[in-house]
Amino acid sequence: MFLKAAISNNFYLFNLATMTLHTLNTLSLIWIAIGVITFPFLLRITQPYGRHVTAKWGPMIGNKAGWIIQELPSLIFLTVFFLTGTGPKTNVAWFLWGMWALHYINRSIIFPLRTKTKGKKIPVLIVCSAITFNFANGFLNGTYLGNFAGNYPENYFASLPFIIGLPVFIIGFFINNQADTALINLRKPGETGYKIPTGGMFNYISCPNHFGEIIEWLGFAIMAGSLPAWSFFIWALVNLVPRTLDHHKWYLKTFPDYPKNRKAVFPFIL
Repeated sequence: MFLKAAISNNFYLFNLATMTLHTLNTLSLIWIAIGVITFPFLLRITQPYGRHVTAKWGPMIGNKAGWIIQELPSLIFLTVFFLTGTGPKTNVAWFLWGMWALHYINRSIIFPLRTKTKGKKIPVLIVCSAITFNFANGFLNGTYLGNFAGNYPENYFASLPFIIGLPVFIIGFFINNQADTALINLRKPGETGYKIPTGGMFNYISCPNHFGEIIEWLGFAIMAGSLPAWSFFIWALVNLVPRTLDHHKWYLKTFPDYPKNRKAVFPFIL
């Protein structure tokens, strides 16, 4: 109780307990609009980390540490705004929190510790921008779950959105993690550099890890049925589609024998 009270006091201004659902949805629409405006710029500007890293974007820190620092706040922010919300903490709300936590515990802790990126760096600017991005998504979705989860009926686990959304999320999570594992295993101990990944979804697209994450958040949005959740799915597209197209172009440029029939992010489409 003491911890919850302390968090509530410290984050009172951000929790906005008196916020109406209309206001929260308006903020979500603004966030979506920002994403739509940002999308054309991300299509033209390669995000400078991973294989595209460059020192031109300022000071850099270790890749693993940077990844943990930038991704973990998403879970922290969502949890804080969820717990400090004044609405009932329904079973549905806790389940959706659990799905978010499942993804971000894997993405922010397990995944970076598995990667073989010794010596690689990431610009501090990218880390800071990711923290801002994760704050916005954590605030919108955490505030919704913390204040308006009472809108879910008691039988929501038997509803069509949940029955459709949960398998979509699970399939996306599986594709994402299977692709991550394949990419990690491409490098033997002590190896650096890149190779052409094959097998599984890699036979159809260059970045099934990104495709899987997009599918995950589509499933989450269907399950949650909230505008904040849909805004996050749209931002997943805004961030990951340009990133994937850059990866695809890099593969084609780097490897002359790269499969020409392989698409970038969506099988048989793009």
